[in-house]
Amino acid sequence: MKEPHAFWMGSIAFAATTSFLFAADWPQYRGSHHDGSTTEKIAAKWPEKGLRQVWKIPAPGGFSSFAVSGGRAVTQVVRNSNECVLALDALTGKEQWAVELAPSNYGHDGGNAGANGNNGGDGPRSTPSLDGAHVYVLAADLRLLCLEAATGKKVWAADLLGEHGGQLIKWKNAASPLIDGELVFAAGGGAGATFLAFNKTTGQVVWKSGAEIITHATPVRATIHGVPQVIFFAQSGLIALERNTGKELWRQAYRFSVSTAMAPVVAGDTVYCSAGYGVGGGAYKISKQGEKWAAEELWRAHGNGQAANHWSTPVHKDGHLYGMFSFKEYGTGPFKCVEVATGKVKWQQANFGAGNVILADGQLLALTDFGDLVLVAAEPDACRELARTKALTGKCWSTPVLSNGRVYVRSTKEAACLELPRAVPVR
Repeated sequence: MKEPHAFWMGSIAFAATTSFLFAADWPQYRGSHHDGSTTEKIAAKWPEKGLRQVWKIPAPGGFSSFAVSGGRAVTQVVRNSNECVLALDALTGKEQWAVELAPSNYGHDGGNAGANGNNGGDGPRSTPSLDGAHVYVLAADLRLLCLEAATGKKVWAADLLGEHGGQLIKWKNAASPLIDGELVFAAGGGAGATFLAFNKTTGQVVWKSGAEIITHATPVRATIHGVPQVIFFAQSGLIALERNTGKELWRQAYRFSVSTAMAPVVAGDTVYCSAGYGVGGGAYKISKQGEKWAAEELWRAHGNGQAANHWSTPVHKDGHLYGMFSFKEYGTGPFKCVEVATGKVKWQQANFGAGNVILADGQLLALTDFGDLVLVAAEPDACRELARTKALTGKCWSTPVLSNGRVYVRSTKEAACLELPRAVPVR
């Protein structure tokens, strides 16, 4: 029989070990795996009084989400009428530094709004990326910046408009920089340079390609049929480029209307995409015969009903998509489960609005557009809500982030960090 002291010391060591094993960073938009998921474990049962608030601070303006890594949380807000990159201590919410960028003006046609445009908007839509000692930002005016994570000091910058012949689209850039290995990917250059890969350390262009018009959608990194690739969602449709060279592998035409903002979702060899403004969603099976690639349409749901995502990007689990499928149904739009292969809606639950969802160790963590944080079982048979708590006030069109047992959330008014119960395995 173990001595009591030895037993308790062993238990403490075990608890520390499990906490370490379950901890994970969320260093960029869509997370470490580029698919909105994390393996970090959380408990399915929350305290009756709600989650403990670790900190809450004012965070005026924007739909930028958090990136969390190395004890630091970064996002973008509006400060002095400018876009501002804000770095916080992830544990306390204390500001470490702030760097102001271009004016926070997202008028129609890149700032020249005219009589019917939106000369202002709600602030930055892009989410910074954290990678080791650096922060990467893709500003609304299509400047890609690398900043020191400790100080905010500029390391290098690339002007996609001035240096690469780019052109702003309506409401300017909303896509986030994509980090993968030694490369950072962005879109927004002109002919021959729409899609770009930069060396993340030096800022040198590794490759550039394409003559497309960009959208507000963030690209996604995936491996399909054993080939690493980056999938961009342009106004002409889906375009997949070989990760290391920029060589085009396949493309799928897709209708554009007004704005496309959700990131493509990869489910094995199937890619799902969607847009609002009457476009709707569709899924495409990607095949490869020798060096020849092809995309075959599995299904297409036109319009704003069955499978339409405005900017809310769903997550994939076991052949099903889970997320907020709606268009301008603010506060009332449904949370849905949609079968990837057929587009069939398996279930839907009203009153989530235009929020966002992530997948946390097989469970769905959703942030409604009115600030409720909701835990839902990722099951195709029925919507089973496990827990709910009020997290924020203000408009929440950003994505919740789970990192090291805490969830980081944003609205157009404030930012907060809440502590989640951890699931501890039976020893």
